[in-house]
Amino acid sequence: MSNPGQISPLRPVTRHITGHDAAGNAIVHSSSPGEWKSFEANDMAFDVVYTTSHFPADLNNDADLKAHEKLIESNQLGLVNPRGTVCRIVDFAPNNQCVVHRTQSLDYGIVLEGEIEMVVEEGEPVRMQRGDVAVQRATMHGWRNPSDTEWARMVFVLQDCQPLTVGGKVMKEELGIATGVLKPSGNDQ
Repeated sequence: MSNPGQISPLRPVTRHITGHDAAGNAIVHSSSPGEWKSFEANDMAFDVVYTTSHFPADLNNDADLKAHEKLIESNQLGLVNPRGTVCRIVDFAPNNQCVVHRTQSLDYGIVLEGEIEMVVEEGEPVRMQRGDVAVQRATMHGWRNPSDTEWARMVFVLQDCQPLTVGGKVMKEELGIATGVLKPSGNDQ
């Protein structure tokens, strides 16, 4: 059984958001299935689990929930949320095309299922297995599923960062072949 929009055969994802009742007790605020969007001719699918629009996040009066819902409804989220964070799950088809790109962000990428090759500009791809973590620091990079038959899944937490300058050059967001397919984040102005 898959969720609407999910293209991979991997187990569906359910998001559980916690909160507090009027007495201050912890509760489950909501549970909902993943909402998948496919890219690259169904070679990749994204599910935005949650976003924050400020860092640190404001949880008072559910301000973070309201901001997340407003951002998702606006359909304006790029890969990065300026001044905030994004938690996103990505499913990769076997032998998917590697989309090399740069985000103006500090990202944690964790392999949940399968194997992934992390590709950077210099050096050999790094093979990552389930449980491995990449700390991606505004570098040109890409992700490739090297399997001929199995899908792979990663979870990414992207955090906006200060503008990065290396050797006098400002490292701006570059979407590569995804330009025009993915919305620009707008955090590198």
